[in-house]
Amino acid sequence: MGTVRKTITLTDQQHAWVKARIDGGGYANDSELIRDLIRREQERTVSVESIRQALIEGENGGEPQEFDPEGFKLRMAEHRPTPAADAT
Repeated sequence: MGTVRKTITLTDQQHAWVKARIDGGGYANDSELIRDLIRREQERTVSVESIRQALIEGENGGEPQEFDPEGFKLRMAEHRPTPAADAT
């Protein structure tokens, strides 16, 4: 994967925050931290978009139906593995 050199401007407060993360041993340098922040934001964006799509599907899914919490609990219990099955 190719790389591109960028110059960024930070406030004193942002610079101190970045320096503290590097000095804390979490990152080797500024670039490593910035790349990690970008990766996290990319993952968050994908997650938010999938939630947004699920909400749209739900809104377009027809008329709401009454929720039966006890029936839901029973159905969930039917699909729950038994403790003996977990031990294998």
